[in-house]
Formats: sequence, structure tokens, C-alpha cells
Amino acid sequence: MNRLYRHLYVALAASFVASATNVFAQSTLLHYNRPAEYFEEALPIGNGNLGAMVYGGIGEEKISLNDITLWTGEPDLKVYSPNAYKYIPQIRKALENEDYKLADELQKKVQGHYSESYQPLGTLTMEYANPMVAMCDRDKSSYKKFGYQRSLDISSAVADVKYNVDGSTSIRYFASAPDSVIVMHIQANGDGKLDVGRVFSYHCQLPHTIKVEGNEMIIDGYAAYHNMPGYTDAGEKHSYDSNRGIHFRTIIHVKNNDGKVYAKNNDQLVLEGCSEATILISNVTSFNGNDKDPVKEGRNYKKLVRARIDDAKAKSYDDLLARHTADYKPLFSRFTIDFGSTDEAISQMPTDEQLLKFTTENQKNPDLEELYVQYGRYLLISSSRTEGVPANLQGLWNESILPPWSCNYTSNINLEENYWPSLICNLPEMNYSLIGFIKKLPVTGEQTAKAYYGVQEGWCLAHNTDIWGMTCPVGQNGGDPSWANWNMGGAWVSTHLWEHYLFTQDKAYLREVYPTLKGAADFCMGWLIEKDGKLLTSPATSPENIYVTDKGYHGRSLYGGFADIAMIKECLLDTRDAAIVLGEDKDYIKKLNATIERLLPYRIGKNGNLQEWFHDWDDEDPRHRHQSHLFGLFPGHHISVKETPALAEACKRTLEIKGDRTTGWSTGWRVNLQARLHEGEAAYKMYRTLLSFVHPDGYQGEGKRTGGGTYPNLFDAHSPFQIDGNFGGTAGVTEMLIQSSVDTKGVTTIELLPALPEAWKAQGSISGVRVRGGYEVSFSWKNGKVTDYKVVPVNRKKGKIKVIKNS
Repeated sequence: MNRLYRHLYVALAASFVASATNVFAQSTLLHYNRPAEYFEEALPIGNGNLGAMVYGGIGEEKISLNDITLWTGEPDLKVYSPNAYKYIPQIRKALENEDYKLADELQKKVQGHYSESYQPLGTLTMEYANPMVAMCDRDKSSYKKFGYQRSLDISSAVADVKYNVDGSTSIRYFASAPDSVIVMHIQANGDGKLDVGRVFSYHCQLPHTIKVEGNEMIIDGYAAYHNMPGYTDAGEKHSYDSNRGIHFRTIIHVKNNDGKVYAKNNDQLVLEGCSEATILISNVTSFNGNDKDPVKEGRNYKKLVRARIDDAKAKSYDDLLARHTADYKPLFSRFTIDFGSTDEAISQMPTDEQLLKFTTENQKNPDLEELYVQYGRYLLISSSRTEGVPANLQGLWNESILPPWSCNYTSNINLEENYWPSLICNLPEMNYSLIGFIKKLPVTGEQTAKAYYGVQEGWCLAHNTDIWGMTCPVGQNGGDPSWANWNMGGAWVSTHLWEHYLFTQDKAYLREVYPTLKGAADFCMGWLIEKDGKLLTSPATSPENIYVTDKGYHGRSLYGGFADIAMIKECLLDTRDAAIVLGEDKDYIKKLNATIERLLPYRIGKNGNLQEWFHDWDDEDPRHRHQSHLFGLFPGHHISVKETPALAEACKRTLEIKGDRTTGWSTGWRVNLQARLHEGEAAYKMYRTLLSFVHPDGYQGEGKRTGGGTYPNLFDAHSPFQIDGNFGGTAGVTEMLIQSSVDTKGVTTIELLPALPEAWKAQGSISGVRVRGGYEVSFSWKNGKVTDYKVVPVNRKKGKIKVIKNS
């Protein structure tokens, strides 16, 4: 570099850095001073169907892509173990004889196939062949010299990357729902004009072909028609056949204002001599519903993706951005939350540094706490807008063909936790992906009820499901019964159908989903057996937990598990109340009430805890991550501080025994549980634990391995990444501030500040919260007391309301 150029470069860089010192809108902005090296540092964007992770590299930009409908597998039409139900009497006999070891072994006979896996679409890379970039690659501190910024504004769903190498470059990314494309807009000024060339390449782990035509790259590929989970010992995990499985086409279109675009090596695109360019990315798969063969009955995916690209390229970049903004902003902006302001010296730090200091130095950072809440809403909008295809274990974003736990729908907490914030945080539209999915589960769920459990009426769902709506217990006759044989998924997910009605008061919707809700209740009643005059389940398991009998046996299967009782009771109560609202099934209501009356009552153990097992046994792990027997407290409603104080106290004791360190999703759940107990300080402690910094390599800032927490990009750390903890945390904070219920007479009770911690007492506000009964609430507080509130009916006339203002 000659002296004149060096002086010009330094001046430009200084100018660029100066412009970067603006005050960030911290409560809706993630910002960083270097590119991402790890997936858990990259920035997620999504339109509910297509998603991308933006790394923001200079020498090589990397954008990993996903389509929420790209899974392995085919329709789930065959029952894996059609005679499994014949073992149920034998298992019940073994349990009656207290032979728990035999029961555990026999349970393996009541297992079916595993779920299919969610797959990555591919990765687009953009190489920048500039010798200046080598400085960054050798010396990471040089990013500061280049005035590097990488950010995600969740209030507008736009990611930006800016730097100054031979002139300033800015790249903007967004995923447009109205135009079904991911947009990447590049602007270069001065000598940074793209004359050195950006080379675009595409990498895909699935069988595929790439061809370049003009200024487009077209990728055709397909997923395996069958997959085995990565945690099994199966040798070959993927089965491929070009005539089977879900197929896809991705089109990457480069729209340049000047300069030129040309092909290289028949599989790359080169952008050269351009000051401005827009890259459009779209994909469509052949998935056409869980009951349609994706090849023989699939969508015309090639025609669809062609139309999407053609429509998008006919619009200017400004038009695409305006349409994206008009679609997204009304969803995001209807809810606000404020705990006060963070000191500017802290808020100007990159988000990952703030998170680290929040963890290791116990810094006060209300903006970061607000950001996490809003981030959960952002992630839900970005991952849950495809009909009948809900957000999965990683929401929308996955880079592995053997992702953890198949990146499926785990129904013993994870799928449901994804949707805890959808209603209370004013995103009821996002719920429809889940509702549409639940409505299809009885297709296989009725077969599973008959073939595996001998229950002739109703439907059920076991531990896992996938895009094909499988419902059978997994394990293939070798899975551990603690997770493989659990069958209460239908009872759990069906409660979301009733919750949606409670918040929206939409009777037409309730009438539509009532048969599905009723079918879940039918299975529950058909699965119950009588013991000593009470109704309970046998065999039962409690998700993934293990008991220790008084004789020292470490077991899984039992009779009278209270996790089952809790979920069944909530399901039956919901179904009864739905029938009452609809004014039908009077005899059925009597049957439901009679069954509820005879359910095995909860028991309080020797340590003051709520018993998980029929007998007062210890857990193998007293701090186990699951707390399924507390379901009645949250997300259920039949245990409460006011109505059942003794049971609520037992729940509190259970959480004390379990402690504060657990997985990410479990931490999120415990925030909600403590909020329902009105334990503001305990809930806040769990929330800060959830926001504990976790480095992508799995270690916390001070070098100690942690169970759960938050990665630099604010993704939840199970560890590894699972998105459910994000959603659980968002819901939990909102539950700390407001709770609601509707009684049998239709009176809505709204409780303000039920679990306000000392950290937020000084002042704060929240607006646009939805509550049961069909209302939207906004309120403010100061010194721990509500100063004003507003309750507005949504799509209904105002009814009877009772507002409780806690202090």
C-alpha cells in the first residue's frame, strides 16, 4: 500500500468508526464488532418458512439456509408394532406384583419407529478476493480498524453488516414473508466498488445438482426417504433414493445495477464492478402435507419457486424492503416492555460482551433483559408462519443433517414450550402453525391408541413427532422406557387448543377444534384403570426421569405416576369447559366430571415435595431437569397459590430441592413455575440464570461448564442449542408481570405484578399483553405499585373483569 493510499485509507476508516458511535437502540438490537465464527454467534432471520443464519464475514461471508418443510421421510402410513397392545395386560400384571424390572423390560415391546429429521438446505458463501482482507484473517483485532459492525434489529427484522475495506461496504439482509424470498442487498462506495469481485458458491450436504444460467444459480436436490437419529447405533443413518423423499429447488438470483455478473466453473457466480446489487434467494420443497407422497403427490415446487423469484426480481429493493416492513412491524410492535434504561457505557458494548458481564460481574442491564423477551417474540414470528408446520427444536435454523434429537417435535415439553409466548405476548397468528399440526395428529394417533395401548376411542401422541405427524412411542423395541414409552403428548398438546380459545374467545374456532380436543380426552379416559377406588394410569412413566424404590431398584415404569394425572386432569377440565361453552354433549360433560372426581389425588412426600411417583420414592437425580408432575401449576391451571395452597407449597418445595442449575428449556419452565407461585425473587434468579453466558464451545466465561444459559447470539443453550428455552423465558417474564383466568361464570380475573422482583420495582411498563377472556392489557408501575392500567376488549364486547393490583 503506497503512502498516499495509506493516508486516505486511515482517514476513511476513522470516519467510518466515528459514524459507528451512535447510541444503539439496545432493547431491540443485537450488535457485534466482529463476524461470527460459530453458528451460535450468527444472526438468525426468517419469514416463517425460509430461514438464514448470517455470519457477516469479510473475506468469506457465509449464509446457512433452511426451509421449514425440508425433512427426511415419507407419510407415516404403516404401524410398526401392530400387536404391541397385547403386552399391556402383562405389564400391568407385573406392576401389580411390584415387579418393576419385568415391567421395564416388557415396556420395550410397546415401542415403534423413531421420528424423521429436519434437514439443512445449504450454505451460500461469498468470497471477497482482496489482499486487505487477509489482515482480518490473520489479526482479529483488525476488525476494529475496518470499523466493522454486525447487527440485527428485531424491531424491523433486518440484519446489517458494515465495514470499510478500500471504501465502505454495507450489506443488508432480511427474509420477506410477503415475497417469499431472502434478500441480501450489497452497497459499496469509493474504491470498495465490487471491481475485485465477489464469488458466490453454494454448498449442500444433501444429494444435489448445481447449474448457473445467466445471473442465476439453480440447485435441485432431495432429502433421504428415511433417517435414523444420530443418537442410535444404526450404521447407515440416511436412506436416499432420487425417486423418493422430499425434493427441493433453490434459486439464487443476482440483480445488479451496474458492473457485470458471470458464471465461473459452471457452478459459481461472480459479481464484478458493481456499486450496488441485490441477491434474491428462494426455495420450495415438494412437501404437500403429511399424508401426501412428496414425489407422486407433491407440490410443483419448481414452478412455484420460479414464480417467486420472477415476482421478486420485478420489484425494486426499496419496494421489497417496504413490503417486508409493512408485514413484520405490525406484528412486532403491538407489544412493548420496559424495565428502565441501561447505562450507556454498558449498552455500547457488543451484545456478547454485555451478556458475559451480566453473568460474571452481575451487572444491571434492564435493556438486555427486555431484549431477551422481545427476541423470543422475534424468533417466533420468524419461525412459525407455515400452515401445519410448527417451529421445531431449533425453530427454523439448523446446519446439520444429523441434528441433536433429530431437530424434531419433542412433545414431552419442547414443542409445547415453543408456543407459551404466542398468546400472552400478542402473537396469536403464530399459533396457527401449531393448531393446524395438532388437528392432523389424530390420523395416526387413533391407530397408535389401538395398536399400542388397546384403547378403541380417541387418539394419543407419544414422546416424539415430526412433519409427517407420527404418534407412536419410539425406541424400536430397544429404547429406554423413561423417554420412549411416555404417551401423554396428546393430552398435553390438546391443552393449547383450549388456551387459544380462552385468549381469543373465537367460538367458531372452538367448534372446529373441539373434536380433536375431545379425542384426546377420550384416549385419557380409555387409558385409565381403577385401583383402590381411584383412577390412575398403568403403565406410567414420568418424562425421562428415573425413580429408586425402597429396595434400591432404579426404575422407569410404574402405576399411578402423577405427571400423567396432572396432564389428564387438565385435558379433561379443558374438554369439559369447551363442551359447556359450545352448549353440547351434556352426557359427555357428566362423564368427564365423574372421571375427574375419581382421579388419584395428589400426594405430598416426606420432604414436603409434590410426589412424582405413586409411592414416596426418591429420584435417581434429585435435580432432574424435568418437572412434569408440576404441570398442574404451569402450564396447567388446577394448582394455584389461592385455590390449592398446600399443593402450591409442595410445588415450591419440589423446586427448592431441584435447585437452580439445569438445562436451558428447563430454566425457562422454572421461571414460569416460580411466577405462578408468586415467588418474584426466585423467578428472577432463574431468569438471570437463563441469561448466563455460554460460549459456543460449551463453556461459561469463567471457564466452568454450565448446564443451560444463553449463547452470544442469544440462542438458548440446552446445551446444545434448543429454541424452547428462548420461548420459555419470554413467556416467563410476562407471567411474572401479569396472569389471568376465566371462571365458570365468564368473569375474567387479571392479576398485575404477581411476581415482581426487587430489580424491576423502581419503575416499568408493559403494553399490548393479551389475557384470557379476550382482552389486551397495558399498565405501568412505580416503586412496586401499579400507577395506571388499561384493559381493552379484542374482538368481543366488554364483559365482567376483576383486576388485582399487587404490590
